[in-house]
Amino acid sequence: MTKPAAELIGVVHLEALPGAPRNRFSIEEIEALAVRDAEAWETGGADRVLIENFGDTPFFPGRVPPETVAAMSRIGVAVGRAIGLRIGFNVLRNDAEAALALCEACGGSFLRVNVLTHAYVTDQGILSGRAHLLARKRKELGSTATIFADILVKHAAPLAPLDIAPAARDLLARGGADALIITGTGTGQPTDPAFARTVRDAIGPAEKLYVGSGTTPDTAGALLPFVDGFIVGTYAKRDARVDSDRVRAIARALVPARAS
Repeated sequence: MTKPAAELIGVVHLEALPGAPRNRFSIEEIEALAVRDAEAWETGGADRVLIENFGDTPFFPGRVPPETVAAMSRIGVAVGRAIGLRIGFNVLRNDAEAALALCEACGGSFLRVNVLTHAYVTDQGILSGRAHLLARKRKELGSTATIFADILVKHAAPLAPLDIAPAARDLLARGGADALIITGTGTGQPTDPAFARTVRDAIGPAEKLYVGSGTTPDTAGALLPFVDGFIVGTYAKRDARVDSDRVRAIARALVPARAS
């Protein structure tokens, strides 16, 4: 029996937005670059795209300012009109409610939340999960956007020792996540297949599990038996922009020969 190809979600890393310390492009230029990258993901064979304010370092630990949400909304609408893929949002570092609002305003179907439950020590300080607020806001809006939540998110460490198996199950059952994301220690860092196996064993075969960092054509194969898809950003870039040939290479790597 042939195992279906894993899903490929391509990340559109936005340049620093207006108001961010490293902003150097106009909103028109940022929008055009985002559309270009999204089109490269679509041309190369991605299944959907995730838009995030990657250039806005140093990140706010929680709520982002209104100008950030406004800029991402404009760009989200432009990307949604330019491509035929589903879009989603990640508002860094951890503004899940803004990401949900963007989904509703821009026709997005999913959002990524770095810290949905528990507490983590990060370079932004201590981030605490706000699952209770996100779940209630989703109910209030009548939203159908799915929530992708990180377990042991990159660039962070748990504030207290965390038992992975019950923490993963709690993210789903108590935190309201629809899918889990596993990563390496930082952006572009590989994800450990042993970690993938541990989380898969904890949540069972029916729940959705994605890899969120370090995927290349060489690393994907060891992870394919355990996950449903890959969220890819760094590998697909050439000269700071998404390259459709690199997207094709990673898309081909996500098609397994045979299920074991």
